[in-house]
Amino acid sequence: MKIYQNSNEPIYKQIASQLREQILQGKIAEGECLPSIRALAQDLRISVITTMKAYEELAAEGLVTAAAGKGYFVNPQNNELLKEQHLRILETNLLAAIDAARIAGIGKTEVTDILCTLWDAEQ
Repeated sequence: MKIYQNSNEPIYKQIASQLREQILQGKIAEGECLPSIRALAQDLRISVITTMKAYEELAAEGLVTAAAGKGYFVNPQNNELLKEQHLRILETNLLAAIDAARIAGIGKTEVTDILCTLWDAEQ
């Protein structure tokens, strides 16, 4: 896990984001226990409170459940519901990108080209 001190994103959000991605990609399987809050905090050299905040965010999203005295465990994922949630996020972000393109006078073809370039660059 990588934490960027220079990032505008808070550390707990960086942790939650990376764990969320690992859970959704199946890299951390359902039923698997996340690293203990103290161990992760020690590994990353951050506050236990920061780590706890990241885990609580994941719990609020329904991705993990806290088991008293045992830690946080990955919940079974409803793939259709997850896909729907991601489609909503995608639509929101694409609408923001379209607005920015229109303001900048960038046409649909150029936006499509940019999207294709970015898509291919990430693989």
